[in-house]
Amino acid sequence: MAHASLSQVSPWPTIDWQAPWFAPLAALGQPVSAAVVSGHSVAQALNQAAQRLGRTDLCFVPQSELPKGQAYEAFIHAHQRIPTRDNLHDFFNGLCWLRFGRSKRRLNQLQAQDIARQGVAQQRGALRDALTVFDENAVLLQAPDGLWQALGARDWQNLFVRQRHLWAQARVEVFGHALLEKLVQPYVAITGHAWRVAPAPTPIAPMAGPNAHAVSAPMHTNANTQMQMQMQMQMQMQGAANADAELDACLCDSLKEDLLQRKAFAPLPVLGVPGWWNANEVEGFYGQTQVFRAPRTLDTDKSH
Repeated sequence: MAHASLSQVSPWPTIDWQAPWFAPLAALGQPVSAAVVSGHSVAQALNQAAQRLGRTDLCFVPQSELPKGQAYEAFIHAHQRIPTRDNLHDFFNGLCWLRFGRSKRRLNQLQAQDIARQGVAQQRGALRDALTVFDENAVLLQAPDGLWQALGARDWQNLFVRQRHLWAQARVEVFGHALLEKLVQPYVAITGHAWRVAPAPTPIAPMAGPNAHAVSAPMHTNANTQMQMQMQMQMQMQGAANADAELDACLCDSLKEDLLQRKAFAPLPVLGVPGWWNANEVEGFYGQTQVFRAPRTLDTDKSH
């Protein structure tokens, strides 16, 4: 029986690869998206990308290969094959496997170990719950201490207004594939679970803002400068790949069971990141208390 791609059963959405949250994924994601639009399944398109990258450790398979009753995470760990549905959610999950392979392996290892210890209960335990939250909704943040202190305190004015200049020293990457899926159609209330990855980036040249390392979109140029632009693009892509590999290694090292069980996350409304959303330049943007919420206190807990 032929395997129908998502594009054959429903329209494949338009993805703005120049959006700050997608730009670091563009070189990887655009060819995969194009392959799906041309009629390939998401698994086939991801396997093509893995082959181009020499990632022989990754194999994406149709969801039908997952036996009924077996936990998804346990299957991946046992067979080194990733069941993949033809939808946007699994598309972004596959891109994360391609980009952050070491960290995804680490998460899967911890998930499989917890399933082996606890079994597949109707309600996840603390560790497996935290791993799921991370996998689906994590935002990786490398930033100066001042930003982390303000974020931990949910001091939004200090974080985004008074210390706005410090965001030029930050790197923000969306890791969670459910979060990436939401950002295809962004809205102000989208909130990620920020996870600290050390060290904070130390740019050689001044950075324009979060993710200034990301590869820029090619510009229209005349023939005389085309070769120079291509060389510059190749250097940028190599630099981005090196930065991703370094971030993946640092992230993998940070994924400790005790930290995850304590849910060492901080809520981060991602469209509040300076440079990520034009509206956050407008006075009063961070006064939207339904999005930028005050920290919980004993009094607020009693009122709920």
